[in-house]
Amino acid sequence: MSAALHLPAMEYEYRRKIKTPEQLRAMIGPFPRKQKVIMCHGTFDLVHPGHIRHLMYAKSKAEVLVASLTCDAWIQKSDFRPFVPQDLRAMNLAALELVDYVIIDENPTPIENLKVVQPDYFAKGYEYREGRIPPKTQEEIDTLRSYGGEMIFTPGDVVFSSSEFIKACPPKLLTEKIATLMDSDGISFPHLRLALEAFRGARVHVIGDTIVDSYVYCTPISTGSSKTPTLSVRFERQVDYAGGAAVVAKHLRAAGAEVIFSTVLGNDEMRDFIIEEMNRCGIECRAVIDPTRVTTQKTAFIASNYRMLKYDRVDNRPIAGKTLDDLQNTFQTSQADGFVFSDFRHGIFNRVTIPVLTDRLPKGPVRVADSQVASRWGNILEFQGFDLITPNEREARFSLADQDSVIRPLALELYKQAKCKLLILKLGERGTITYRHASDEVRAFFTLDSFTDEVVDPVGAGDALLAYATLSLIAHKGPVVASILGGMAAGIACEHDGNWQVTTDEILAKIEALEKRTKFE
Repeated sequence: MSAALHLPAMEYEYRRKIKTPEQLRAMIGPFPRKQKVIMCHGTFDLVHPGHIRHLMYAKSKAEVLVASLTCDAWIQKSDFRPFVPQDLRAMNLAALELVDYVIIDENPTPIENLKVVQPDYFAKGYEYREGRIPPKTQEEIDTLRSYGGEMIFTPGDVVFSSSEFIKACPPKLLTEKIATLMDSDGISFPHLRLALEAFRGARVHVIGDTIVDSYVYCTPISTGSSKTPTLSVRFERQVDYAGGAAVVAKHLRAAGAEVIFSTVLGNDEMRDFIIEEMNRCGIECRAVIDPTRVTTQKTAFIASNYRMLKYDRVDNRPIAGKTLDDLQNTFQTSQADGFVFSDFRHGIFNRVTIPVLTDRLPKGPVRVADSQVASRWGNILEFQGFDLITPNEREARFSLADQDSVIRPLALELYKQAKCKLLILKLGERGTITYRHASDEVRAFFTLDSFTDEVVDPVGAGDALLAYATLSLIAHKGPVVASILGGMAAGIACEHDGNWQVTTDEILAKIEALEKRTKFE
C-alpha cells in the first residue's frame, strides 16, 4: 500500500475489507461452513438508499456479507460509465459497517467468483424474478446449486439503478477520483511539483499549422433597419492571438522548455505578427514563407460577450514541392527531445504529407500528434505509431466512423488502430479517458474529471493539454502524471479568454488547491 497521499488511518481500516476472491475463500473456508455467507453483486456506481436496503436485507440472512462489484473494464451499459472508478466504489462499500468484505470482480459475470467463494446465498433484486428468469440469472442459480448454494431475491420495492441519479445531478468527484488514482500508482503531490521542475530545459520541436485568432470587440448599435436585417455595431478594439500550433509552442515555452517552431506562413502582415510574437516569447521560429498563400486568420466579432459572427481567411491547399521540402529541412536535423505534430488541416498535414514528414523525424525522441479537424476533413489515425495522440471524442468517432459505441470501447478501438503508446481522449466538460495498454484490463485505462473551476472560453484547452502532457513524457513521468498535468493545463486555459499561455505557476496553484481538498484542509 503506497502512503503517497497520507490517507487517514480509518481509510486503511476500510481497505482491509477489500480482498481478492482467493484471499476471501482462504479466510471464510470452503462450503459448507459454520457461519453463513451471503454475496451481493452489482456496479454500485453511486451507493444510494436502494443499495443500502438491498444490503441490509442480505445481511439479515447471514453472518457474513460480501459485496462484489463489477470492475470498470466490463461496464458498458451506458456512456461515460462507470462514473466512479472501481477502487473508489470498493472503498464506498467497505466503509459501510454492515459490509464485511468487498471483492472487485474482474470477470464479465459473477459466475467465476461464485465458484471460488461458494457463498451460502447469492442475493439478487426482485426485478430479476419477475416473469421469466433471465438466462444469466439462471446460470447463476445453476452454479449455486452445483455445490449446494441458494439464490435469494430481495423485496420488490427497492430500485437499484444509479443511472437516473447520475443523469439528474452528476456529483463532482474530481478530488476523490484523482486521490484514488494517484495512490494506486504511488504518485504524490510532491511528484507533480517535481515533474514541473523537470520540464525546464527540455527541447521540443513543434511542426504545425499556424492560426491567428482575432477577437474584434464591438458594441451593438441596432439589430437592423425596417428594410434590411443588417446588424450594426461600433468597433471597440481588436486583439490578435498566436493560435493553432503557435500556441502549443507558447505553452511549451511557458513551461520552461526550449522550443523550435516550424510552420508555413503567407507573405503578409500576419506573417510578421507571428514571427514577432514567437521572438517575443523566446521561441525559435523556422517559418517557410509561401507567397502564393495567406497566413490563416480566424476572426470573431464579439458584442456583450456573445460571438455574433466568425469568418476565416484561409488557404487549405496541401503543401507540396519546394514548400514541403523546405519544411522538412527545418526539423530533420533537429536535436530535440520531442517532436509535436499539431494538425489543424490548413495545408501542412494530409494523407500524402504525413508519412513523408514522419519519416524525416529522428529516431528516439518522443513523438506526439494532435489533429484538431473541427469542421474540416482530417483523421487522427493517419498519425501511426506515435508515443501520444490527444484527439477529442468527435475526432475519434470521425476517424473510426463510429457514432454509436460508448466511450470506453471507442477509446480502446482508437488506441489499437492508432498503434500509439498513449492515448488521452478529450471529453470536454467530462474530462478525459487515458489508455496506456491495448487490453480490457482495468489498469489499461483510467478517467479524470475536468479541472476547470469556471469555463470562460474553452478554445485552446486541447493545445494546453497537448503541451503539458508532452513534457511529462519527455521527462519520463508516465501516463498518470501526463494526464493530470495536461488536464490541469486544459482547465486553466478554459478559465481565460482567448489563447491564454498557461504557466507552471498556475499549475502549481492548481496542485496546491487540489492537495488541500484531498487532505480536507
